[in-house]
Amino acid sequence: MTTSTGGPGPRTGHQRPAPAPGSSPPRALHRALGVQVAALCRSLATPTDPGRPLFGDAPGPWRRWVPYAVALAAVSSLLPVTIVMLMEDYGVGGQMAAALATAQAAPLVLAVTRPLQAWWIVAVADVLGAVASLGAAAPGGPVWPWTPPVVVGYLVLMAAVGLREPPRTLVAVWLATGAAGLAFVLAPVDADRGVAVSLFVLTGVVLLVVGSLRERGEARRRLTEQENVSEAERARRTLLEERARIARELHDVVAHHMSVITVQAESAPYRITGLPEAARKEFTAIAGSARESLTEMRRLLSVLRSEGAEGERAPQPGLDRVQQLVEAAVRAGVPAESSLSADLGAVPQAVDVSAYRIVQEALANVVRHAPGAPTRVSVTASASGRWLTVLVVNGSADGATSPLESTGTGHGLVGMRERVRLTGGTLDAGPLPDGGFRVAARMPLRDAETPEAPETPEDPE
Repeated sequence: MTTSTGGPGPRTGHQRPAPAPGSSPPRALHRALGVQVAALCRSLATPTDPGRPLFGDAPGPWRRWVPYAVALAAVSSLLPVTIVMLMEDYGVGGQMAAALATAQAAPLVLAVTRPLQAWWIVAVADVLGAVASLGAAAPGGPVWPWTPPVVVGYLVLMAAVGLREPPRTLVAVWLATGAAGLAFVLAPVDADRGVAVSLFVLTGVVLLVVGSLRERGEARRRLTEQENVSEAERARRTLLEERARIARELHDVVAHHMSVITVQAESAPYRITGLPEAARKEFTAIAGSARESLTEMRRLLSVLRSEGAEGERAPQPGLDRVQQLVEAAVRAGVPAESSLSADLGAVPQAVDVSAYRIVQEALANVVRHAPGAPTRVSVTASASGRWLTVLVVNGSADGATSPLESTGTGHGLVGMRERVRLTGGTLDAGPLPDGGFRVAARMPLRDAETPEAPETPEDPE
């Protein structure tokens, strides 16, 4: 059961000195800038699905526009520089220079959504640009085969490719870049071709760094998915284990009734005189069916029982032992009191066992999570005698507390809900405004042809 902790009290001791004039805004600005940079780095490490824009899963709208802003800035700066450089330094015609520059720079916008397709366009344009500028390849001339704008744009493109494509594709792109550079290095042209080696090395570095970020994001996402699956499987296993435990306990209740049916059916011909032969055969058939049902129930119980577990030899407990639970809680340091109605009447065995287990689990949670909290246990029947209400309320404790378990190795609320559901009742469990916790179970004592208006369990005075 959960309890509340005290609110913040008045501050005592030394007060934090006031910041010096003019120092707070820069500090706040740096802190805000650091937060945004960290968020941007997280977006870099978060892979997106194919066809979606880079940073498409980023929470902030401005972050989703960052790749487009970077691409447009790169295109607007590289396009005119490339045209001017191809015309003035490499002697390429105006129309050819404009076409090559557009093909080399414009696909960077496409790289936001389809980086691999953009790479194909840029790679072909870069090779054609190297061929077109072959006449400028001479000692002391401009670098060849890749112009400086080509190097910058290609590295930006590699960042987009590394964020999206798998490692095998990244290796293929890197090797293709090296193969194109090697082909121009081996060409019979006397020019400075060190830029081809430099682009090959820089491309590998960019792909390695960005690809590592993407793989790290993938690993984190897979780990999160696995944790969610494990949590769901753990909750499902806990529920199945609790259902099996309830089935094992209800086995004794059903077995008792079946044994009574067997004895009554077998002894009826001796207790009732003047029975016709057809009635005697009917009672014999009833006794045989009851014995067969008991045998099948024992087989079912052997399936539900885990390996190495032995069956319980003691009878299943009921409401007559609730007072013992309260006394055990008092001995554990919980100031508990109980109120049991004396006119409960005949309680079905399944409801009797479930009510005892609910009180047992609730008191165990008080001892575990709210030691020292005052606790009240109430078991009453409705005025019509149709519903049994089990109420366990604990106040806030002064000591350290921890939240009430609803999943895990213990039974807790999982077992309570299953027991109440199997009996056809309802369960209301949750924290109280004062920091305590309330468990109210309502289970049927008998069946009725007409539904009865719901009754709200109230705390005992």
